[in-house]
Amino acid sequence: MLFGYLLFFLAALVSGAPTSSTGDLVNALSIGPISNITVDISLNSLINNVVDVSFTVANFIPAELTLDRIVVSAGVNNTQYASFDHTFSEPVVIPFFGHADSGMIENVPLTQGALASLEIVPLGYLDLLNTSMAATVSGQNGIPWNLTGLTQDDVSTTYQLTFANLKEDES
Repeated sequence: MLFGYLLFFLAALVSGAPTSSTGDLVNALSIGPISNITVDISLNSLINNVVDVSFTVANFIPAELTLDRIVVSAGVNNTQYASFDHTFSEPVVIPFFGHADSGMIENVPLTQGALASLEIVPLGYLDLLNTSMAATVSGQNGIPWNLTGLTQDDVSTTYQLTFANLKEDES
């Protein structure tokens, strides 16, 4: 059954067949492309309500995938805590059926503010409420592919708290 869905998905992709959302099939198969989110929270985060984020992106098709842009709304229990739209200066190349690191995406806004967002840190996961990806199949000059409407629940998330700039007053 899974193979049938994948075959249908690839046929629709290549033919450009319209679908209600290109993410519908990916969501139905539960093969979300994002994993291992890392959120860096610094002293600056608490002041400016921004964090730095990186993640692992997976390629679930039998061809190289090049990720040019990603738009993400992330949160917990349908409450958005972060949202960003990032165009990669150097596209992320993901080998067929492989994984790649996004690199650090800086200054991701915390929509609930930094202090309110600290309550989700102990959970160790984020839900991707809505994700869109602009990519090409078979390399940078390949077939353009806009994957929209992706959702993922319980994506493993590591929060790194770095307050290295804080020094105790020794006077």
